[in-house]
Amino acid sequence: MNKSLENSFTLVLDALREQQVVAYPTEAVFGLGCDPDSEQAVDALLALKKRPKDKGLILIADNYQQLLPYIDDTALTEQQLAHIWSFWPGPVTWVMPAKTSTPEWLTGRFTSLAVRVTDHPLVKELCQKFGKPLVSTSANLNGEPPCRLPDEVRFQFGDNFPVLDGDVGGRENPSEIRDALTGNLIRQG
Repeated sequence: MNKSLENSFTLVLDALREQQVVAYPTEAVFGLGCDPDSEQAVDALLALKKRPKDKGLILIADNYQQLLPYIDDTALTEQQLAHIWSFWPGPVTWVMPAKTSTPEWLTGRFTSLAVRVTDHPLVKELCQKFGKPLVSTSANLNGEPPCRLPDEVRFQFGDNFPVLDGDVGGRENPSEIRDALTGNLIRQG
């Protein structure tokens, strides 16, 4: 890992531990993220995005085990789980039943939670080093296009915004979203 990338990892990890919002590259666009267990951090992210709290959020993880504290996979059959796992790691987000202990600041008005196991190497490493998943929403101000370059993030959010400098994956569109119980498509990817 080059020194510049190493420095941006340190900067972003420190910001996450201080309950700040950060930006990082994903499969298609830059994501804004924070500690999912910090209501203060999630509130800051929602304020930044001007996003209503009741819409719910996506968690992005390095591996399935990181999602288990938040989702109730006992509500799914072995076949449903095998189907979900066949898409992971990758750019498909699944809406899964949430545990009753999952904070409302993540689920919004729903009893479910949107989750994804990423295959983007930098986000995987960030989640590994942070030790848990991150909240993930596209890095853009309301009405602006999603950022695809670190400089675009800094242009929209300021030069001092913590950004994991790296390249997004080659996908054109944000992740596909599907319902884990029915398999139905919610958002085209």
